[in-house]
This record gives sequence, structure tokens and C-alpha cells, in this order.
Amino acid sequence: MPAYVIVDIEITDPEQYERYKTLAPATVAAYGGRYVARGGATLSLEGDWQSKRLVILEFDSLDRAQAWHDSPAYRTARTLRQSATRSRMIAVEGV
Repeated sequence: MPAYVIVDIEITDPEQYERYKTLAPATVAAYGGRYVARGGATLSLEGDWQSKRLVILEFDSLDRAQAWHDSPAYRTARTLRQSATRSRMIAVEGV
């Protein structure tokens, strides 16, 4: 069953975040993931959620999503993202 990683990001250090953006894609691909959405325009349809930047990744399963997130390959990029943003990240099974 596919799984989606959804990341709501507020960039606090644009220079560091640009470095993150150069490192992350290869790690996503190495775990069979792909970008579904990456910082495009958003429209709030209900509630007061105003995302600054939204990223959605698709993986083959929750296990693959977690393996990517916890991988040594992603560790450096993850540390950069965490230092350059305020972010929330979840993974959810698809249908």
C-alpha cells in the first residue's frame, strides 16, 4: 500500500534550505520515493491552515517512508532542514 509523507514547512534560513533542496532528492529516489508536490501554490479550502511551503512524497509503503526518513543517506539533509525551518512531518497510508 503506498504511503505519503506530508511536510508543512516554514523556512527560517533560506540559504541553508537551498542546500537541503540539493541533497534531499537523491535520498528520496534511493528509497523508491517521488515528489508529488514540492512547494507549489496552495489554497486553503477549510479552516485556517495557511501553509508556507508544502511538500508531499510518495513511497511504496510506510516502512519505506520510515526507512528513508531514518536512513544515514538522509541524515545530513534532515539536519539541514531541521536547522533551516520550522516544520511538521507526517506519513500516512494511501489507498
